[in-house]
Amino acid sequence: MGRPRKVTDEQLMAACGRAIGRYGPRFTLAQVAQEAGVATATAAERFGSKQALLEAMLTRENAGLAERMREAAATGSTPAGALRAAALEGSESVADAGTAANHLAQFGADLADEALRAGVATQRDLIRAVLTELAAEAAGELPGAPPADVAGRVLAALVHGGQVDWAMRPDGSLVDRLRGDVDAVLEGWARPR
Repeated sequence: MGRPRKVTDEQLMAACGRAIGRYGPRFTLAQVAQEAGVATATAAERFGSKQALLEAMLTRENAGLAERMREAAATGSTPAGALRAAALEGSESVADAGTAANHLAQFGADLADEALRAGVATQRDLIRAVLTELAAEAAGELPGAPPADVAGRVLAALVHGGQVDWAMRPDGSLVDRLRGDVDAVLEGWARPR
């Protein structure tokens, strides 16, 4: 019987996320191991390579994404509130400008890699699908909104674009900025055309 694992795959993936936040796409498995408090060999043996670790992280993120968005939506007191909460899901995790910039740099590297780009495209589709579903449910409260598929696309682009804009010129809190932007759009959609 093998020795028990001192660190789970999930803990190594969380450590990888922290390493990306600190070092951007030039992070190493040694830095991931340091973040996790284990030997570099542990991370290397578990995932084999930085590429495999990134692929595993993206697969894991995508597997629970729709559920996390729906759980966030359940905290909304109205259908429009549910849409707002789902659109903002996860935005609290990156509130520091340097960390945001490093994650965006990693995102750029992901887009340059065929396997990671496919995972990112899956993520995009999941986000849009949930937001489209919730926008359809909120249509009665948002008479000025575009069709649900367009509303989902607009909200996803607003949040992702807002993160990029804020990372370039951080002014105030990212979370506050995104909340204000999403609220401005939803308030506009609440008015009849």
